[in-house]
Amino acid sequence: MGATGTAFRMLPGSSHTVFIQLYHPRRRTRMHSYTREDIERIVQESAPKLAALRQNIHRIIRGQDDKIDLVLTALLAGGHVLIEDYPGSGKTTLAKTLSRSIGGAGDDVEFKRIQFTPDLLPMDIVGFNFFDSGQNTFVFRRGPVFSNIILADEINRASPKVQSALLECMAEKQVTVDERTYELERLFFIVATQNPIDLEGTYPLPWAQLDRFYFKIPLGYVDYDTDLEILSNLDTILNVPGEVKPVVTSAEIVAMQEASFYVHSDESLVKSVTNLIHATRESKKEIHVGASTRAGIYLLKLMKAHALLNGRAYATEDDFKSVAFWSLHHRLVYANRKAGEEMLESFINREIEKLKNSAA
Repeated sequence: MGATGTAFRMLPGSSHTVFIQLYHPRRRTRMHSYTREDIERIVQESAPKLAALRQNIHRIIRGQDDKIDLVLTALLAGGHVLIEDYPGSGKTTLAKTLSRSIGGAGDDVEFKRIQFTPDLLPMDIVGFNFFDSGQNTFVFRRGPVFSNIILADEINRASPKVQSALLECMAEKQVTVDERTYELERLFFIVATQNPIDLEGTYPLPWAQLDRFYFKIPLGYVDYDTDLEILSNLDTILNVPGEVKPVVTSAEIVAMQEASFYVHSDESLVKSVTNLIHATRESKKEIHVGASTRAGIYLLKLMKAHALLNGRAYATEDDFKSVAFWSLHHRLVYANRKAGEEMLESFINREIEKLKNSAA
């Protein structure tokens, strides 16, 4: 990392820099297009780092491998994730371990936890201007959103005004205070949580804000054997968080996010995504409001990111199968949630069968 926070990397056998300017944290310019060979090289170089990142989290969060992969997929796609589950399921530990696994010398990745409460104000999140008598001027004090990885704990306990303040951060990677706009960090990832049981004094997330989360996932209870393993090795497991070391830099994560955009997706996969979102719109009995075009864009990005996470420069039906339900289920308005989600699963399975038949 250079003095300006910018680094360059030349991939072997390439005549141009592919990991272009890895990265000034405030720079917003999109990277140049990649060739297929460039993407394949990036995937190969990313594979050991992503494997180490997975391993760091698996050492602490046991029995949740598929859900951990979904969180990492959202990270690589440049999105955010909402985890809905019971207290004590490992949500906070997951976010902390992820932040500790990213960084390195001179690469300070900031983790902040925001405990959402009914009396929280927008300025408690985004920051505020205060008068500095020494300088005789107003100075902006940054809020916790000016971090890299943020745990938004019990997000549905805050008022709609606070929720809408977070919406701009998620959608635009910027905040506006007193008509002035401030850009957030280039690596910016929100893990939001909500408790599905204790709903007293909560404000349900608006549909527009739910749509900004790439995934809404439950961690769920682990099985008997995993609980037994955790309780039997409690001393060892409790010491692991302090031993977690960074295995990938924030610049490399941002580079992977940019590269995932160029992972190849076959025309048949793009057609399946299109078929799926249109099927949700046409089913008025169980699904009142179907998936938007943005939902289709997010799904395609997640499929590509999932492929990169699994060491491939191309997306497959397995990526579609792994992310489709968790990407779409919270974006729909149901007549009956259980029946509507079953219908969504049937639409997904229908497209998977089509993909299998076309590949045969």
